[in-house]
Amino acid sequence: MSTLLISACPGQPTCAAVHTYLFVDGLDMVTRSDSRMAGLDPRRLLRPGGPLYPTDTQRTVDVATQEQPKPGPGRLTIQVRLRGETVIWSDLMYPGPDGRPIEEIRFRLEQYLGEVERAYAVLKDGL
Repeated sequence: MSTLLISACPGQPTCAAVHTYLFVDGLDMVTRSDSRMAGLDPRRLLRPGGPLYPTDTQRTVDVATQEQPKPGPGRLTIQVRLRGETVIWSDLMYPGPDGRPIEEIRFRLEQYLGEVERAYAVLKDGL
């Protein structure tokens, strides 16, 4: 099972805009998937019942948009679904630590929801 850590960039002056980092097993999933992308605003991804909350029905979730060399129409999407006590992200394609492609990630439901809720609480406290 993998572990999820969510962080957010506060925007100006550090970055051009507020965006979310999704670290899977310590790797920045968005940047490793496509270095031109930046995670979407955390208020969009982390809100209660928002797109990262898993359901039994698989759904497509936009997690990032093209930022380099300039903002564009490109999107990074994942498939999110819940199967028992396991959250599954699929339709991925980024290099793992050994260079081999990662196509699917599985998280323990308790760790996953705990991290989404922790990141949302940090965001909410900062507003």
